[in-house]
Amino acid sequence: MVPKTGPMRMSRREMIMASTSVAAVPAASVPLVPFGPHKISRLIVGGNPISGNSHVSAELDAEMRDYFTTARVQGLLSDCERAGINAWQSRGDRYILRMLNEHRLGGGRLQWIAQTASELANIPANIRSIAEAGAIGIYHHGTATDRFWKAGKMGEVRERLKVMRDAGVRVGLGTHIPEVIDYVEEKGWDVDFYMTCVYNLSRSREECERLNGGPITGDYFRQEDRVSMLERVKKTSRTCLIFKVYAAGRNCGSAESKREALELVFRYAKPNDVVVVGMFPKGRDEVRENCELLRGVLAAS
Repeated sequence: MVPKTGPMRMSRREMIMASTSVAAVPAASVPLVPFGPHKISRLIVGGNPISGNSHVSAELDAEMRDYFTTARVQGLLSDCERAGINAWQSRGDRYILRMLNEHRLGGGRLQWIAQTASELANIPANIRSIAEAGAIGIYHHGTATDRFWKAGKMGEVRERLKVMRDAGVRVGLGTHIPEVIDYVEEKGWDVDFYMTCVYNLSRSREECERLNGGPITGDYFRQEDRVSMLERVKKTSRTCLIFKVYAAGRNCGSAESKREALELVFRYAKPNDVVVVGMFPKGRDEVRENCELLRGVLAAS
């Protein structure tokens, strides 16, 4: 005799995944590509502006923090969803988890790809909490990856990736250093995707000033870096989430300069690759502008 059982109970993660897996797609949408069992838009909204990370100046950091009230965060996410962007990449910290929860409570269905929060003491626990919150993918923070690379401790990164695999999410590795991709590919690591920065922001100040031919202020964005990373993007069969395509606003002087930056990326990007763009819509509709630019570049490529 088979014992009677009660109704099957879904975990919080399973309920979240079920509610976000069939999001409606607008008619004039952004093209979608496979991401494991999911489909993600070829343009993903990034999280740095929401977290007040401009990579420009402390003043702009503060301006972003002041602008992005809870209501404006939710407004940006809703605008992205209406425009056909169906995924959000951001940090896996407590603030972002609250913003994500409010997005879902309001009926939002953006899929979430999360970065490990390197400031936390227990990264494996951070990975598990991100997975429980319904992330479809987690990647190891690129700045942290680069530090381990320079210290000769990539084995520690690999152990963290194993925690992601055990958590049941797509496993990603972020980096600003092209040679890291070469290393991981050669070693055959168990990785599903890369978060690839087209600018190498991991150099020492001394190296940056040598390459620049003089003193620098703030982060050093070297235009020559782009092709070096994009060549790795083209070579690997794994999905790449390509970011800093606008050099944190430095390539945004005009629509043409933004178009040229995207055109360069898509000369190398594979059909399953996407771009991640942080948006700061103070005074302009950056969501609409970026979606239109992307569609135009893809149509012409």
